[in-house]
Amino acid sequence: MDRERKRRSTGFEIRTDLALEERECAGKEAGELLGVRCREWELEESQIRLTEVKVLDEAGAQAMGKPVGTYLTLEADRLSKEDDEYHSQISDELARRLRTLMEEMTGKKCPSILVIGLGNQWVTPDSLGPRVLGNLQVTRHLEGKYDLPSISGIAPGVMAQTGMETAEILKGIISETRPELVIAIDALAARSVRRLGTTIQLTDTGIQPGSGVGNHRHSLTMESLGIPVLAIGVPTVVGAAAIVHDTCQALVRVLAENQETAGVGRFLGEMDPGEQYQLIRELLEPEFGPLYVTPPDIDQSVKQLSFTISEGIHRAVFEDPLP
Repeated sequence: MDRERKRRSTGFEIRTDLALEERECAGKEAGELLGVRCREWELEESQIRLTEVKVLDEAGAQAMGKPVGTYLTLEADRLSKEDDEYHSQISDELARRLRTLMEEMTGKKCPSILVIGLGNQWVTPDSLGPRVLGNLQVTRHLEGKYDLPSISGIAPGVMAQTGMETAEILKGIISETRPELVIAIDALAARSVRRLGTTIQLTDTGIQPGSGVGNHRHSLTMESLGIPVLAIGVPTVVGAAAIVHDTCQALVRVLAENQETAGVGRFLGEMDPGEQYQLIRELLEPEFGPLYVTPPDIDQSVKQLSFTISEGIHRAVFEDPLP
């Protein structure tokens, strides 16, 4: 049974915006999936783990539940710490990856860029995009005065604030300012608690419907906006049902090890992950709704990450080539 049919038959789909987690949920190594290529490596000095997932064709897109394109994930547990020197190393690595993607997507080392800060600045887990914009050095208004790359930016807000779809706002801006590339910054949902605030995903596929904390209704892609869209996302929330599901799996192991509760442990253990997750949702959602959870230090985490990402963009665009 393929992945889409399994989702329809069991209702099992733990919400995640990370291609890395979609690969894990597929139940195989991505290299074994038809139409998907994956490679992983670690930078020993900075302890950054990188995973590149390439969805090559429609078969891969169906297997992964993601559009055709490149998904690059940077993972670093120390991102959650207040360490300016380490965050600077992350900015350097982010700049290297951004430069590569920008050139691949536009054919230029330094295209004119429109940076979009998606999300609601008044809701902390969803405020990453607007906060990055607040730290960004824009230069488009200096064209003709200085020899600088052209960067413009906007935080378009959310529909409840503007009454307009983000895509509608951006189409008008792009028509007037004519950038060569959009960089969209967004807060994402993760499957695993440990990836909250410690993971950055880059993709050349743009923003798809349903992705992001704000659940953008219209896609922000090459097809919808007419120019390439590079998306940068950081997971800031995880579904409560996913947390309970992980807890239950740990509980099953404990029950199975105890002679008196082994029967209960076997009963739960014999349910496949989809059935377990669906049972949890049926128990939780009537009482609490589709609840999402964010870390207690989310204010500090988003503040730090907004500086790290904006500095990565600055170094990718303004500074001399990185080694």
